[in-house]
Amino acid sequence: MSTVANPLLVENIDGVVTLTLNRPDQFNALSEALLDELQRALAAIAEDDSVRCVVLAGNGRAFCAGHDLKQMRANPDQRYYEQLFANCGRVMQSIVNLPVPVIAKVHGTATAAGCQLVASCDLAISADTAKFAVSGINVGLFCSTPAVALMRNVPAKKAFEMLITGQFISAQDAVDNGLINRAVAPDQLDAEVDALVQTICGKSPVAVRTGKAMYKRQLGMGLGDAYDYAGKVMAENMMAEDVAEGIDAFMQKRHPVWKGK
Repeated sequence: MSTVANPLLVENIDGVVTLTLNRPDQFNALSEALLDELQRALAAIAEDDSVRCVVLAGNGRAFCAGHDLKQMRANPDQRYYEQLFANCGRVMQSIVNLPVPVIAKVHGTATAAGCQLVASCDLAISADTAKFAVSGINVGLFCSTPAVALMRNVPAKKAFEMLITGQFISAQDAVDNGLINRAVAPDQLDAEVDALVQTICGKSPVAVRTGKAMYKRQLGMGLGDAYDYAGKVMAENMMAEDVAEGIDAFMQKRHPVWKGK
């Protein structure tokens, strides 16, 4: 008797959670089931204070091919599509709103909602052979929801060019336009992501969680409001035990021992 593989694999090692899209034969297309599993996993992570960092990866030849077009064609109903895109948007916002950094580890291709996933993550590292596109336009569908994430990362004219042409860009082009942080040789991808994870995990958990929340919130503020908000956040952060420990360790020329408080 055959069994259906779990569309999402979840692994937690010492507070580093790896979420692996696991539909390799479908290029990790975002089926209803996969979106549901992602949302459940992200909700659990948001409530787990022991989590320090999240890595989003994919099995098989592609990172993520976007929505499952076969499943979409099997349900030709506008209300179905509205709910599907709302669920996808909820997943993307859950990534953005997680209290800890989320790193996309990209190999192969990331297209349409797969490119949206990359843009929704806080950080992204790819193989230098990876390619990125928002290609819905090629099947008559403008990538409206991916555009929301894409245009918060990529300069407006470049983002619109990608959206209106559906053409792939290279990993280096993705670096140059701010979609990803850097691209490395495929055999260095795991090590590069691991190094970034370890760097983040070496920092105070309080500072990391404070920093992500503050960084995201101030982006939508005017300059004066942003400074007012940032000053209050920084003053509150100064009261944390970890800051006292970090400053003492710096002055004593030793490594800090973070308490996470």
